[in-house]
Amino acid sequence: MHFAPDTEASLGFAVALCNTVASATKSGRDELCTPAELSALATAQRYSGRFDRDEAELADVRETRSALRRVWTLDRDDAVEVVNGMLREACALPRLFRHDSFDWHLHATDQEAPLAERMRVEVALALVDVIRTDEMGRLRACAASDCGGILLDLSRNGSKRFCSIRCGNRMNMIAFRERAADA
Repeated sequence: MHFAPDTEASLGFAVALCNTVASATKSGRDELCTPAELSALATAQRYSGRFDRDEAELADVRETRSALRRVWTLDRDDAVEVVNGMLREACALPRLFRHDSFDWHLHATDQEAPLAERMRVEVALALVDVIRTDEMGRLRACAASDCGGILLDLSRNGSKRFCSIRCGNRMNMIAFRERAADA
């Protein structure tokens, strides 16, 4: 399944943001605890616009992270309510932009809007595409029993099960050891 490039980028960002929770990180700690960690994530994901780099912005983004993690677990109809709410709260007005090295893509908030609001709206716009194409099944939790990560499955056959190679390898090793013990 392939979405528009900006949709895939926004969904990929949502996964990166949501997988900063302790249950999904390699370090086992929450990796979004300081404004500096937030700034590094936003820079790595090529976010532009206003950055306050303060504790209030961090708290708002952490709240956004929780809201996006919930959306990943919803069915299509419930996701519509949440997505519409995110767009309504921000008074989103979609329009096309081209900036930096990005070709035409959608923005629905002003670049001076708070960072968390821009994140919610951009991911909500991407989720609109997911919902409209009836592909909510491409958004799911990692199949590793000890992982709290989420994933975006862009594979052709929709068979991706793990949020990372690390989780896939770990689960394969556990299954191998179980088979070897049974033999």
